[in-house]
Amino acid sequence: MEKQGVNLFGKLLLIAMAFGILTPVIADAQQDTEARIEKLESELQALKAERAESQPDWIRNIKISGDFRYRLESIDAETDGDWAKGHHRHRVRARFNIGTTLDEEWDLGFRLASGSADPASTNQTLSDSFSSKGFWLDLAYFDWHPLSVKDLNVFGGKMKNPFYKVGKTQLVWDSDINPEGIAAKFVMPFGESDKLHINGGGFWVDEDSGGVDTSLWGIQAYLNHEFQNKQYVRGGLSYYDYGNIRGRGDLKSEWSSTGSFFGNTATGGTFDSDFDIVEGFVEYGFEYAGMPVSIFGNVVQNTVAGTGKDEGWLVGFNLNKAQAPGSWDFRYNYRDLEADAVLGAFSHSDFIGGGTDGYGHEFGLNYQLTKNIQAGLTYFLSNRDRGGSSGDSYRRFQADLRFKF
Repeated sequence: MEKQGVNLFGKLLLIAMAFGILTPVIADAQQDTEARIEKLESELQALKAERAESQPDWIRNIKISGDFRYRLESIDAETDGDWAKGHHRHRVRARFNIGTTLDEEWDLGFRLASGSADPASTNQTLSDSFSSKGFWLDLAYFDWHPLSVKDLNVFGGKMKNPFYKVGKTQLVWDSDINPEGIAAKFVMPFGESDKLHINGGGFWVDEDSGGVDTSLWGIQAYLNHEFQNKQYVRGGLSYYDYGNIRGRGDLKSEWSSTGSFFGNTATGGTFDSDFDIVEGFVEYGFEYAGMPVSIFGNVVQNTVAGTGKDEGWLVGFNLNKAQAPGSWDFRYNYRDLEADAVLGAFSHSDFIGGGTDGYGHEFGLNYQLTKNIQAGLTYFLSNRDRGGSSGDSYRRFQADLRFKF
């Protein structure tokens, strides 16, 4: 028994001696391995930095974004006192944006969108026996912002609408209209609280190689005053001058086989009026119970209308803002838009079925489900005065699910 104890003690002693000898060796090996890993990581980071520096600036500055909307829509329209069968459909909208900064003064932007050649809509109806849906060039423009002139942006190509829309309403311009030509936006500060915004441009509505082109020249100026308690007031004027509209055929025939003057007065298949439109608008924003609120209104008049139906107006408000998950917003407006107050083809494509010669209400509610997903409801309760009818009811309901990335 004593001999076994001695042997066991000897074995333990040998193990302890071996451990004492091997521990420094293991520690040195571990330190060497860690040093090699750190060296490899440093070399990898240097290689990544070298590759990034070798790439052109415009590649490093590329930004990609997009959105998708699924819509359920129901339309009920009255014609001369008779209600037609309701129109129910499912629609989708998909848009893909890509932009880049070339240098300190130049940016480029492109967007593909679903829809058709119709400039006032990017919707695609789910129909036609599972047919493939089209994608179109919705935006393609440059943005020049010279360092020598602060707060000046010059745009060229097919661009986002440069004109301010009070309360984001669409009395003059449908939100999908992206004009084509040259435009500029300039902001002139007056002290700490006031800024004068000036927007203008020249656009090509229709180029006719065998005749006279149809064009649009627009200028807009509005003053924005900021109060210290998160209030603001904006007021301004716009002037839009269309060239060579009167006497020409329907604009929509340029992109659709079934033309329509969208409420504008026409005789013998041509416009009765030219369109030189004056717009005035005002907007007041403030906070109520911790929620942002804006109240707004605008009026328009076509100063060269060939008929007496040359005026339009809108009043409304926006309450709160759907941004963070669980937040919401609500909007309401009422408008009355006579037949030749604005060019119907470019006005709101959902109100009274698109265009002019009608009046009524718009209600909207949005709820932010997650950071990138939003649900929305819109209801139009309106009346149309087209085709010799007076006050035919037009009702339109939309339920949306919107995704952004």
